Formats: sequence, C-alpha cells, structure tokens
Amino acid sequence: MKNLLVKYAAYNLWANERIAKVLKELDTTVLDKEIPSSFNSIRKTVFHIWDAEFIWLQRLNGHSLTDWPSKQYGAATPIDKFLETSQAFKEFVEQLPEADFTGNCTYKNLKGDEYHNPRNEVVQHIFNHSTFHRGQIVTMLRNAGVAELPSTDFIYYTRSK
Repeated sequence: MKNLLVKYAAYNLWANERIAKVLKELDTTVLDKEIPSSFNSIRKTVFHIWDAEFIWLQRLNGHSLTDWPSKQYGAATPIDKFLETSQAFKEFVEQLPEADFTGNCTYKNLKGDEYHNPRNEVVQHIFNHSTFHRGQIVTMLRNAGVAELPSTDFIYYTRSK
C-alpha cells in the first residue's frame, strides 16, 4: 500500500508543478475571470486545492484547523505555498511507516465535528480531490483562452518516469 501512495504523492506534486508553471505566467485578469465551475475562478480553485491539501496534512499530523489557510492571502495566489504543501505531503507519505497507513487519523473539521478515518483513506482522498480540481483548472484555462496546457494524467506521469 505504501509504495502506491508514495507514487501518488509524487504524481500529485508533479501534476501541481505542471499546472503552477502555467498559472505563474498568467495575467491576474485570467486568474480572476469568472468561469462557471465548483469555484468561479481559477484563483479560487487553486486556493481550494491548496487549502484542502494543507488542512488534511495538518490533520494527519495531529492538528485540526479552524479556518481556511488561504484567508490570510487575500487576492494573492500562493503558488509557492501550493507547491510547498504538495512537497510536504509527499514527504509525509514517504516517511510514514507502512503500519501507520491503516491506523486512524482523528481530527475535527472546520466546524469542530470530530471524525476518524484510516490514514490511507485520507491520503487517497486528498490525491483524488486534487486531481478532480486540477481537471477543473484545465477546463477553466481552456475556457479562458489558454491553448498550450501540459498533460497532468497519471499515465503520462508513469510513462515519463
């Protein structure tokens, strides 16, 4: 199980780096353009991915947050923070002992409700969540007129390694 999750953690970082490279080249008007999706702009979608990865990493480390980390950044897009968190998530998965993946992660959501989930399910959830929203970013970028986009497919990642 650990080997697969380590591979997914590396893939998640790789895919986020590919998207971040495109995002860093965009004008703020494109990042903030209203485009129908789960979150109505590319910036808000990036914030959401970063928030989720950061919050879940904190929970896996025994800390429950009470607010979204991106609130402190206002209109700025924390691309570097986004990538730092993905790197930290990868390192967490690499360093977690195999036996600990099946142990429970006890945490509180932002409302203060307590939950218990096996760590491996939490890790799988965050990578699935990030992949889903990266796909939305790609669609939003295309709708905003960005034609040159890198592949972020898992199979493309495996072929390139």
